Amino acid sequence: MSQLNDIKGRLALITGASGGIGAACARQLASKGTHLALTYMSSLPNIQSLTIDLHSLNKDIRISIHKVDVGKAEDIDKMFSEIDAQHGHRPDILISNAGYGKRIPQIWDIDLEEFDYTINVNLRASFILTKGCVEYMRNQRWGRIVFMSSIAAQGGGINGCHYAASKGGISGMMRNLSTRLAEYNISVNDVAPAMIGDTGMIPNGAAFPGLTETIPLGRLGVPEEVANVVTMLVTTGYMTGQSLLLAGGLK
Repeated sequence: MSQLNDIKGRLALITGASGGIGAACARQLASKGTHLALTYMSSLPNIQSLTIDLHSLNKDIRISIHKVDVGKAEDIDKMFSEIDAQHGHRPDILISNAGYGKRIPQIWDIDLEEFDYTINVNLRASFILTKGCVEYMRNQRWGRIVFMSSIAAQGGGINGCHYAASKGGISGMMRNLSTRLAEYNISVNDVAPAMIGDTGMIPNGAAFPGLTETIPLGRLGVPEEVANVVTMLVTTGYMTGQSLLLAGGLK
């Protein structure tokens, strides 16, 4: 029964892995002996440096890196062809982490182009990524899918309705997929963080004066704490259909 949740030797695809939450997830999975396919959009030196760090954690794992704009379906298709060639099969684990969130609080300031791009990156990409992984998972009757949602899916956070819609869509898709895929031993969950530092949206507390004072715990979260939850989800196959809020006490 221990093999139900053993991820050593499995292949995990982590999008948006060049820093922040994605890099933290990669480090935790590498330490467990998971092979990795990592995507980045522009930060090649960062992903190369991360790969060196990961091999220092476990020299036996296979790591591939892929330049992908997840807002472009053709980039995702190309990535899967590269994964097929370099790993010999599709991912066992999908961590759809790459995201976008330009802070525009009010709807009258959000143009249609901004809305569409946010939906493409945060929601449509996760649909395409899942499509690319799920048949392999179904055929082997084992898979783990983790989406990165947000407190915005529940209407909270510091961003506008474009971002909330994209993350709310992720949580809705997750719940639907969890009911459809459970019979194939594929778990589907999301993590819904808020106010995580060392990320593209919130580099540090100084970038948003007064922000930490609004958080009951009085500090920003760190990427490693999000990665802790992701690791728990991919090693706990009995949990599915859940959105886990990680928000320092915010509701």
